[in-house]
Amino acid sequence: MSAPENVTLTIDGRVVEVPKGTGLVETAAVAGIEIPVFCYEPRLGPPVGACRMCLVEVEGIPKLQAGCTLTAQEGMVVGTGATSEKAAEGQNATLEFILVNHPLDCPVCDKGGECPLQDLTFRYGPGQTRMTFPKRTLDKPIPISPTIALDRERCILCYRCTRFSESVAEDGQLVARNRGSMSMIATFEDEPYRDLFSGNVIELCPVGALTSTQYRFEARPWEIQNVPTICGLCPVGCNISATTREGKVKRILSRNHPEVDQGWLCDKGRFAYPHLYAEDRIATPLERVRRRGFGEISWDDGLDRAEALLRGAGGRIVTALSGSETIEEAYALGRLLRVGLGAHSAVLPEATSSALDAFRAPLSSIGHAEVVVVIGEERVADRAPIVGLWIKQARRNGGDVVELAEPKLDAELEQRLRSSDRAVLIWSGRAGGGGARLAELAHSLGFDGKPGCSAFHLPATPNGRGVAEAWAAAADRDEANPEPIGLLIVSGDEAAADPAVRALAEKAEHVLAITMYHGLAVGWADLVLPATSYLERDGSFVNLEGRVQRLRRSVIPPVPDELGWISKLAARFGVEISPHASLVFAELAETVYGGEASFGDVGERAPLPARAAYEPPEPRPVAPIPPPAAAPAEHFLGTLRLLRYRPLFSGPTVERVPELRFQRPAAEVELAAADAERRQIRNGDSVTVRSESILTLRARIDRRLPPGVARIAEEHARDLGTTVEVSRSSNPFTSAGGERA
Repeated sequence: MSAPENVTLTIDGRVVEVPKGTGLVETAAVAGIEIPVFCYEPRLGPPVGACRMCLVEVEGIPKLQAGCTLTAQEGMVVGTGATSEKAAEGQNATLEFILVNHPLDCPVCDKGGECPLQDLTFRYGPGQTRMTFPKRTLDKPIPISPTIALDRERCILCYRCTRFSESVAEDGQLVARNRGSMSMIATFEDEPYRDLFSGNVIELCPVGALTSTQYRFEARPWEIQNVPTICGLCPVGCNISATTREGKVKRILSRNHPEVDQGWLCDKGRFAYPHLYAEDRIATPLERVRRRGFGEISWDDGLDRAEALLRGAGGRIVTALSGSETIEEAYALGRLLRVGLGAHSAVLPEATSSALDAFRAPLSSIGHAEVVVVIGEERVADRAPIVGLWIKQARRNGGDVVELAEPKLDAELEQRLRSSDRAVLIWSGRAGGGGARLAELAHSLGFDGKPGCSAFHLPATPNGRGVAEAWAAAADRDEANPEPIGLLIVSGDEAAADPAVRALAEKAEHVLAITMYHGLAVGWADLVLPATSYLERDGSFVNLEGRVQRLRRSVIPPVPDELGWISKLAARFGVEISPHASLVFAELAETVYGGEASFGDVGERAPLPARAAYEPPEPRPVAPIPPPAAAPAEHFLGTLRLLRYRPLFSGPTVERVPELRFQRPAAEVELAAADAERRQIRNGDSVTVRSESILTLRARIDRRLPPGVARIAEEHARDLGTTVEVSRSSNPFTSAGGERA
């Protein structure tokens, strides 16, 4: 690829040399010159010049030009408002026009103090108004969703929000209605704004027109602190800032890491923080008391009881890890149990295979791919929502996106992948060993020697790889499977919700649960130790790229953090573990990262390690996907294999946030097109699902699903078996709980 042609131009008397075609706003920034903007946002696609705040004077052109729509050309002479009286007058007039009907409610507006309109008015606008007539007023605020409020009086029609909806999220739910002075922002057909990424329009809005209902009137800019950390709710590890006031998290903002998240954030990561303050959060250890349920005990008594359970198990201990633990917490727990107590077995979360390190690349590489192949039956948005945005960007850039249920490539697709220099494989399925199988496929396609080709495995948990690596580094010891289980340790609410863990709990003599809430684990635990959230911890996570990222404590938790009490408990068994995350990381880094990484090196914008040489993954048995069972009755045209899935808006955090309940999965069953056609089922039909129990659900046809499969969200499929019978229902639609929808 040839180097771009450079051009020389002059801005406010400063000579600048940049590649030809560079936007004028960026060119001016290179020279240290600001061109003020409202509507311009490079992440939203080509500029539209809607707000006219960026007016500049270009030599040889009689009229002022919108600077954001111009690109650097050889010999251009540009004057901004700093040197051109004509441009300054145009910017002044633009702001005066914007403020004609804009309410002067800065003292009560949530955007006050961090508002671009407020800042630019002080720097470029008129000192006083000439308008003496009453300003136009509108109904306010309008709840366009339970999480977003719209104040149309403040809107300056920059169209950032509608462009995000149309060109980034591609949901088409936010639109501009009417024309001229009657133009206004609205949702399509006045339906609630339900997109997975709707909250991004709050940050994009340059005024206080779109605000968060959770943050509304909660704090002012001079009262808050912003803590740079990462989101711990999915394996992407989006970079965020947690806004705190008086020791409580008040909002979550995105923190642009262009290789990971591009500054976008899903609604789960943005709005789920109130789970910290749920009414059923456990604040003190609980011990089961016969015939009287649970009783609260002190932390000293809780550690005494934990020590007794560990000693009494005689090494017959199984630990179920959730994949939401920090690297340091998993390592410390592993040291306590594997070194201090000998033989031990663990149920580890699904982890990305280290063999994929040979095909490592930033997530941003997906957006520039020529062809993207998504393998697996799980929706990408449910496992790693930001990856879904990168895939959409690839499609907008002209790339082809192919979705396959299984890793079987036809000859034409295989040849195209072999010949492409920018191809991406993505595994989004539940089959065991998905990361290893993906690495083998990428190697067979010759991706090793192509820096532009990459492969990504989307695990089901936020830190599955980090937890697995830390657990392995804790001790050089073979795992043993104790029978019977003397003690089951359940770490995290996610592990407690796993049916396999519940089955182990039924076999175990005793159960110790580490959990935040009075949830599932409390029902069958003998001892409960309170847990903390990712927003309350210091430590590190490994995301799906293999990037080690820093987790910073945003607020002090109401209970001791896990590292602290694990350190105290380990001392009773002669195992030395530091209560400080930085020291634990330094210890395990010698084993896991070759001593090359330190806690301080994992900065606010973590780098991506270089690719490693390809090493074939260790062979492991892969359970074949069972075919659909034979039909027991002609009426039902055969049974379908039930595929349970965990939607993005599910789990203990979402369940405790009222504003997110409208995003939770509908009571529906997803069918392949062929299966729906055989049963004469159409989208939206009421259908009967029969297995161990009978449910009435709404049908949705998914053309990506392979025949013989029915997908139902876990919360609606709890009482169903492994296969189901689906038929049209003559009854009106009712939800899984039996209530009429």
